[in-house]
Amino acid sequence: MTQIIDGKLISSQIKDEVKERVAALSKKGREVTLAVVLVGEDPASQVYVNNKKKACEYCGINSKSFELPESTSEAELLELIKKLNDDASIDGILVQLPLPKGIDEDKVIMAIDPAKDVDGFHISNVGSLCVGREGLVSCTPAGIIELLKRYNVAIEGKECVVIGRSNIVGKPMALLLLRENGTVTVCHSRTKDLKEVAKRADILVVAIGKPKFIDDSYVKDGVVVIDVGIHRNEDGKLCGDVDFESVKDKTSAITPVPGGVGPMTIAMLMNNCVAAVENKTK
Repeated sequence: MTQIIDGKLISSQIKDEVKERVAALSKKGREVTLAVVLVGEDPASQVYVNNKKKACEYCGINSKSFELPESTSEAELLELIKKLNDDASIDGILVQLPLPKGIDEDKVIMAIDPAKDVDGFHISNVGSLCVGREGLVSCTPAGIIELLKRYNVAIEGKECVVIGRSNIVGKPMALLLLRENGTVTVCHSRTKDLKEVAKRADILVVAIGKPKFIDDSYVKDGVVVIDVGIHRNEDGKLCGDVDFESVKDKTSAITPVPGGVGPMTIAMLMNNCVAAVENKTK
């Protein structure tokens, strides 16, 4: 019988654990503070930022909001980041993406102090992940590993196929699966015989950015499917990169959309905020 992997449940557990860690730090006189920077008035970004603020409030993390107009220049944004880097009371810095045109996202990410890079996007943190050192890890892939572990999905020795090679999900996902001793294949738009490669997977992580792209012809019986995508279908309902109804009966476990991977991203962001403080105190 197919197991539905409940991201809402696991994310709640992680936030409760973070809350306890924040309380323990507070007893030692140490607060945890996240700076959230939003440039412009993109409605989706505003929703994400509000959700992050709510999660901070629940976990006992202080959040400081810096909402800048669309007209903000790259130089002005970099100057703010420098101030936040130099501010000892700020433990984590999150710049909500995407940024308005004319601002180089890579330059902005690279300007953040790696020790405060709670998104895990800085090249220093990505490099640490590559060579197996401690560092802050990209939230969505880290959340997926937590889902697999907490649902007792063995990764070691398994064929793991990641569809998508983005810097935010695909590449760090592959590295995290390798770290757990999975045998990893990364697929992308140039992969030949994608269907045949996907069918080899014991664990299939789909972050391709195309609604309902993966149907039952891409999966073998008993596979664990993790769907990272989120879209709205023609009826305005949320769906993922996987055609859930087509695929679910062939799987041993699968994440739904919504309620699967999505809630884990914010939960792991909260985890990274506390880890940033704990790393300093080690």
